[in-house]
Amino acid sequence: MAQAVEEWYKQMPIITRSYLTAAVVTNIGCSLDIISPHNLYLNPILVVKQYQFWRLVTNFLYFRKMDLDFMFHMFFLARYCKLLEENSFRGRTADFFYMLLFGATVLTGIVLIGGMIPYLSESFAKIIFLSNSLTFMMVYVWSKQNPFIHMSFLGLFTFTAAYLPWVLLTFSVIVGASAWVDLLGMIAGHAYYFLEDVYPRMTGRRPLRTPSFIKALFADDPVVVARPENVRFAPPPVEELHQD
Repeated sequence: MAQAVEEWYKQMPIITRSYLTAAVVTNIGCSLDIISPHNLYLNPILVVKQYQFWRLVTNFLYFRKMDLDFMFHMFFLARYCKLLEENSFRGRTADFFYMLLFGATVLTGIVLIGGMIPYLSESFAKIIFLSNSLTFMMVYVWSKQNPFIHMSFLGLFTFTAAYLPWVLLTFSVIVGASAWVDLLGMIAGHAYYFLEDVYPRMTGRRPLRTPSFIKALFADDPVVVARPENVRFAPPPVEELHQD
């Protein structure tokens, strides 16, 4: 059993493995009182006035209590982060990292701006950890890129992946969790999906190009697609047809 878990862990792509490891270590550290959540949460005043810039990162690593909700989000993180990195972003680790960076920036910006809007500031002030929102963003992006995959929710009913974010949002509301957290993830996910997939098809321009300095951080192996011998992917030339 331990060997199987170790093998599963080693087979994870680099970004998924790094994020999952950082999240688990952070939450275990908080549970054992080695790390205080008070040093991790997003606090714009402490970031700006006391230069505690690490809060811009650590608020994405803490998932609060290590309970059933924590296990659910670890499952979503391990599954959908892995699926995106291995499939949609295969051979494009820098682009995947940039997607997470874009999502984290959008989520942070929404919370900061929302905290300045009357009647909404109180709700946004309660959102001090954005780890769940970033995980939900990955679920949303995956569902948009794989809308026709059939899924089952706890064996109760089946649906296509396009509705997965809405099913999970409904489940969060039923169990009493904050819908704001999931909605923020959906907003960030849709912003990325629109700018990366929809807008380029409409205009021919791609605004979310990964900066070269980020690409320099990751050395991706080229993706090679094997082509079986004597298999054609296009009609043969006319000359060959006449020779037959």
